[in-house]
This record gives sequence, structure tokens and C-alpha cells, in this order.
Amino acid sequence: MSFDEEWSAARATATAHVSMRLNQAPTDPGGGSGSGGGLDLNQDHIGAIGSEAYKLHTRLQTDGKHAATATAEAAGALTKEGFASGAALLKANSVWESQVKTLVAACATISNGLNYSLASHAKDEQQLHADFTASAIDKYLK
Repeated sequence: MSFDEEWSAARATATAHVSMRLNQAPTDPGGGSGSGGGLDLNQDHIGAIGSEAYKLHTRLQTDGKHAATATAEAAGALTKEGFASGAALLKANSVWESQVKTLVAACATISNGLNYSLASHAKDEQQLHADFTASAIDKYLK
């Protein structure tokens, strides 16, 4: 079987198993969930996500580099004995460390962003409450 035939068969199989595609926005503004299309902010869920991002950030800072010393020693020993795999191992470790740093930074960004969103939302809610309480509208809402 040629590559083109295999590729066509693989695409046909993948297409047959697709249950949903998002090529456009839903026609129902609420997305079919009955929420009325509004943006809901569930502080408990956002707080839990932020907390997990922070935990992952903390663990990655230590667990992500627990093998760095042993890897560097192994790479040095291999290089000293004339093996080309020593330099390759050192390069692999360098790439790994770079990727861990990127992931740690992403987790920090997520955690900090969600914390800021929650604090900002709470501040906005307090300001709106204060504004309505001080306005004439408050008389009609009671």
C-alpha cells in the first residue's frame, strides 16, 4: 500500500470517528446550556484551578530538576570516556530544563491571572453594590 493510500485510509477512519466539530459559534447564544449566554464566574471553580496551578508550579520547581545533577555527572563521565552520547545527554538535559522553566512560568501566569481575576471581580462587585446602595435605584429595589 502506498503512502497516499494509507494516508487516505487514515483520514477516512479519523473522519468516521469525529463526533463534533467546532467550525462556528453555536446558533443558540447560550450554547444550549440554558444559561442565557451570560458569562458566569464561579469563584470556587476558578479558585480551585488557580490552586492546582500553584501546586503544579511549586512541584515542578523541585521535581522538574531532581535529576539534573545525576544527568550532568553521567554526561561528564560519558564525555570523559570518549562517548558522543555524553554531549547528547547534556543537550537533552538542557532542553528538558528549558521546557520545565517554560511550564513553571506558564503555571505561575495561570495562577496569578486567576487570582487577579477573582480579586478584580470581587472589587467590581463591591463597587457596584456601593454605587447601587448610594443611588435612588436602591429605594425601588427594596
